[in-house]
Order: sequence, then structure tokens, then C-alpha cells
Amino acid sequence: MTKQQIIDTFDPSQPGLADATVFGLPFSAEQSEIIIIPVPWEVTVSYGAGASEGPEAILDASFQVDLNHQDFPELWKLGMYLDEAPKHWATNSEKYKALAQPIIEMLESGEAIETYPALQADLDKINKVCRELHTEVKEKVLYWMNKGKKVALIGGDHSTPLGYYEALATLHENFGILHLDAHMDLRIAYEGFTYSHASIMYNALKIPQISKIVQVGIRDFCEQEVEVVKQAKGRVLVNTDADLKAETFEGKTWAEQCDAIIATLPQKVCISFDIDGMYQWYAPNTGTPVPGGFSFEQATYLFNKLAESGKEIIGFDLVEVAPGDTDWDGNVGARMLFHMCGVLAKNNGLNVGQKINFPRK
Repeated sequence: MTKQQIIDTFDPSQPGLADATVFGLPFSAEQSEIIIIPVPWEVTVSYGAGASEGPEAILDASFQVDLNHQDFPELWKLGMYLDEAPKHWATNSEKYKALAQPIIEMLESGEAIETYPALQADLDKINKVCRELHTEVKEKVLYWMNKGKKVALIGGDHSTPLGYYEALATLHENFGILHLDAHMDLRIAYEGFTYSHASIMYNALKIPQISKIVQVGIRDFCEQEVEVVKQAKGRVLVNTDADLKAETFEGKTWAEQCDAIIATLPQKVCISFDIDGMYQWYAPNTGTPVPGGFSFEQATYLFNKLAESGKEIIGFDLVEVAPGDTDWDGNVGARMLFHMCGVLAKNNGLNVGQKINFPRK
């Protein structure tokens, strides 16, 4: 069937099709406007685990998402397709995560890895395979973008979008990252791992096309990261959770704060959303939870304002979703993914329908 024939015969009010792609949608990759690349990877995690299972958890929960979104009621008609991750990504994640644990334990005990040749060799292998992953992600992203698709990425830990940023950098001469997170992720080769999840924004700074990183919700950082911010000389702007909360306590609205945040971004923007940026109860099983944060609605409001600001959203990643004993983390991740797809589509001029305004009086 043609795409229009599928739209005409598909009932979005019924449960999602179990054998379909993300959100139970019936479209093929070619028929979909948005391609979502899953990266099941968590080699360098040093605290809570499970982020590599995030894409599968989001997919499973996505079938329960009602498609008639208030802000984007016709988004589903555009088509969103979850690409298939190469099998060796998950296999390598498990294999090299096992190699990484003795290194992490040795460092945490105060030992120097250089004095243990076998561990140093393993560290070199891990850095090499992580670089290979980023190159493969970059190639996959460019494959779909060159076909005219909008592309998003879901992790996996926060190291996973580096190849995605590198792909965007081949297509855009200047862009910024709107980074929502509990952490700065500006550590330099954290625990010896060049491509650590805690080093993603430091590595992003090595990409010259990224002219600005604007961080929101930060509430955990080290001395080294503060120094990186200082050395960046305005290339990294930090809106800590404490500063944002203090402003609200003194009367500043979230709308005003969002306007101020957006004003500091360059014209082209990629969103990087670590799920632990939100209050802990939204993602109780994420790897490195920190007290404080922002709500689901605050995040979606910021994204909506960005979409309507005149800035151009060129992509997004959603990372660090880790399933637990319940479906809650995947549920929150799936709904945030759906909203972010709507924001990306609307900002890029695709027809997502008019917002549904319900009678309230």
C-alpha cells in the first residue's frame, strides 16, 4: 500500500500494532519522515547499569502511547521508524563493559593503571572499540540524512551521540547543543576512558562546528569540569538547577527562564536530553540519579518554546533511560521521545496538525 492508503486504513485509536515499528506505527523506513537510531551501549558506566537496555524499554513502552498528542495530533501520520542497531553493538557493549569493570575498580582503589600492562591493554582496546562505535553511528546517521530523513538518536549511555554530533557537523557549519542533564559531562577521559559517558560534552567541544553548549538543570560537577567551563570562554553556558530554582523562588517564571536560555543558543540547535535531568521519580532506575531537577512538563514546555522561537532544531538525542522492575522508565522515555519527535517535525515545517484546545469553562 501507499503511505496515504495506510493512513486512510490505520486506526490510531486502537492499540499499536505489535509487529510494527515504534509507537505501533505501520510505516516502513522509506515511508517515515523521522528515523530513530537506537544505540544499546554502556561500556564505561561506573555506577548504575541498564542504559544499554534503554532503546528496547522505550520501544516496548511506546506501544502504549496514545497517538493523538494534544500539541501534535497528526504527528503519527508523518511516520517514525526505529532503525535496527547492528547486533555487534550490544555484543560489544556487554563484552567491553566486562573488561572495563576491573579498570574502574583499580582506579577507585587508588592504583595507577599504567603499572598493570594487561589492564592498560584492555583500556586501549576499550577506547578503540568506542571510537569504532562512534564512526559507525556517524555513518548510519549520514545514510538516513542523505535520504532526506530527520534523524534522532536514543541511547544507551550519554557517550552514544558523539558520532551523531559528528554527522551533524558534516552538514552544518555552526550549531549549538541544548544540554539537559544533572551532570556537566565535561570530565576529561573520565577513569581513563576517552569516550566515557561523563566526557560526552568535553568531546563535543572538540568538534569546531559546535559553537555553543547551553546546559540546563546541572546539579553535580567536579573541579575539573568547572575549569573546562572557564577555559571555554563563553562556549559553555551553565544554568544550574540551584540558580534556576533560586530565580523562581524570587519570582521569575519558567517562561522567562526559557526565553533567556533560548536567547543564548545559536540559530541551529541540537537537543541532548539525559533523562536524569528530570526529578528522580520520572526515571528512578537511571544510572547516576541526583536530587533535584525539573519536571516532564518543564522540559516539554522548553522544547515547545524552542520550536516556536525561530531557531532551527536539527536533531536530538535522548539517553540514559534504564529499565527497572517496572515499565515506568521506559514509559516516561517513550512519551518524551514522542514529544521530541513532534517538536522536531513542527520546527522543520512538517504538518503535525493544530493543537487541540479543550473547553475549560
